[in-house]
Amino acid sequence: MTILPLSRRRVALAALVVVALAGLGTFSAIRVNASSPAAPITVPEVDVATVVQKTITDWQSYSGRLEAVEKVDVRSQVPGTIVSVNFKDGALVKQGDTLFVIDPRPYAAEVDRAQAQLAAAQARTGYTQSDWERAQRLIVDNAIAKRDYDEKQNAAREASANLKAAEAALETARINLGYTKIVAPVSGRVSRAEITVGNVVSAGASSAPLTTLVSVSPIYASFDADEQTYLQYLSRAKDGRKVPVELGLADETGYSRSGTIESVDNRLDTSSGTIRVRARFDNADGSLIPGLYARVKVGGSAPHPALLIDDAAIGTDQDKNFVLVVDQGNHAVYREISTGAMQGNLRVVKDGLKPGERIVVNGIQRVRPGDAVRAHMVPMTTDDDPNSAPLAQSHGKADAGAKGNS
Repeated sequence: MTILPLSRRRVALAALVVVALAGLGTFSAIRVNASSPAAPITVPEVDVATVVQKTITDWQSYSGRLEAVEKVDVRSQVPGTIVSVNFKDGALVKQGDTLFVIDPRPYAAEVDRAQAQLAAAQARTGYTQSDWERAQRLIVDNAIAKRDYDEKQNAAREASANLKAAEAALETARINLGYTKIVAPVSGRVSRAEITVGNVVSAGASSAPLTTLVSVSPIYASFDADEQTYLQYLSRAKDGRKVPVELGLADETGYSRSGTIESVDNRLDTSSGTIRVRARFDNADGSLIPGLYARVKVGGSAPHPALLIDDAAIGTDQDKNFVLVVDQGNHAVYREISTGAMQGNLRVVKDGLKPGERIVVNGIQRVRPGDAVRAHMVPMTTDDDPNSAPLAQSHGKADAGAKGNS
């Protein structure tokens, strides 16, 4: 048996003491942990709603601009000096209302001159006609030379032609006199007076417009529809069948006006793959003006049942859309879905859900698939009026039909 030196025995003894104390501490810790109560497991609370099932009509949304049905550049048809402007800038006028007056005196004088010429032509016609009638009686008895007869006949015919020319000159003078009053060709809203009192204006299509006039009601909304929308919905408009269309303005959340498709262009633009469409809307209150931005949605499908959910309940996983379904055991289940267009505040679900299933609509960020949850039932965000919320759409393109691609 080997006997260790005293110093080494002391070191070994100290090591044994340390190991013994460490074991005793571990044992005590185990006893303390074993006697302590387990920490409670926190179950996340979430809002849960039942999938909505209702009958809907499919819509496609586009961006466009409002256009006047009738737009007129008001120009003078006779030259002259403007002596009065009879409207206020931006006022509503009726067809036939006087807008401008050009100095009528030169044209009134021309009417008087034409009337005098007409009177002279009438007198000349009466004289030559009587003279020819006498010549007709004389020629029967050979009491007049054939040459004289022909001259009197020709004079009567020439006087008759001159009478018609004088009548035409008088009518032209009267028309020009009427043009000195420039009236509204259509009812609508007038712009400002571009040329004011005292200015001399020229006549014709090349002259500067005095003002512009646009009709108020009805009004057009023009937009570019994609090829699929044309094939599914708009092609029926050419057969006389009505295609529903609705209009919303930039400051509106929904679609406040209903109208009809007025016309569809005769060709598809191959560079953009769109076709120009024009819809007609009533504008009795005059609140719509040409040039305004318009959100237009076109519908045409037959009413059909669909499943709808709150758009905020949909999560994205790379290129996939999903929701968390709460099963009968109150566990969150991952469910991939295929989405469609918006209907009011709700998103159409094409595939992945069944009627009556419950989904997490609030608190999805606190839950992972498979977690137990404490569900609080709430109504699905809904609105009975599908016009109260805009479709997810911009820049004239149709709703992509998926949340991640809208």
